[in-house]
Amino acid sequence: MFHKKKIVYLLLLPGLAGILAFYIVPFFGGIYYSLMDGTFESNFVGLANYERVLNNKMFQLGLRNTWELSLMCAPVIWLLAFLLSAMLKSLKDHSVMFRNVLLLPYLMPSSAMLLIWLLMFDYGGVINRLVVQLGFERQLWLEGDALRFPIVLLYIWKNLGFSVVLFSSALAAVHPSLYEYASLEGAGWWTQAFRITLPQILPTAFLVFVLAWVNAFKIFKEVYFIGGAYPTEAVYTLQHYMNNKFAKLEYQDVTTAAYLFAVGVMVLFAMMYASKAVRSPDER
Repeated sequence: MFHKKKIVYLLLLPGLAGILAFYIVPFFGGIYYSLMDGTFESNFVGLANYERVLNNKMFQLGLRNTWELSLMCAPVIWLLAFLLSAMLKSLKDHSVMFRNVLLLPYLMPSSAMLLIWLLMFDYGGVINRLVVQLGFERQLWLEGDALRFPIVLLYIWKNLGFSVVLFSSALAAVHPSLYEYASLEGAGWWTQAFRITLPQILPTAFLVFVLAWVNAFKIFKEVYFIGGAYPTEAVYTLQHYMNNKFAKLEYQDVTTAAYLFAVGVMVLFAMMYASKAVRSPDER
């Protein structure tokens, strides 16, 4: 037994070495770098970089927009994925085609999706034609504050399929007898979904929400493709701030902003896991 365990550690060694070299060491090295002034002498300045970045208006704008966009995307992705997976479960063998269609945007290159979105939301595109048919005026969806709508919609459309697949795999483990008994008691589809399905797959549902939230922070790529390096303030994200600082060789501001954001994310997920741990004894 001991010999087998040593072989497992040996097999894990290359992966652990890569994590150490490319993640752990740079992470702690970046903390040290964020405490320096960036000159040739590398003078220690303590928390001065953090104070300067926190008082920067563009950092505040990017941080606020990043959190707002994630708050828009993550809950919508989670709810739609749960409802769609519950609907697809009722289709049984016929649901495979619909799952593949939902997963297709996740596999498509972002540049190809961008071309489709630009054509749809153009001033003379499909969306504006539908708006006119409904009796409203055309909108400049790709400019100003209205740009948030196509970006959020694009990100939800792209990432929804992956969450549906995760939910579907968890739903397959729920015993059909629970639904049969609920149907005999007169429970409808909606009641079954939130009173039977969701409690049965709660660990997976929590995982899907965490992944949806983490992925929502990656919305920068879609914003950058549509709005460029200096988009309107409504969609200016934290990644724009860090990219622009990197282009100006202000590396201390880049690392400082990254660690400030990392602290916020870690605090958020620590609260989420703590709340889950508090509820779990009652659920058992």
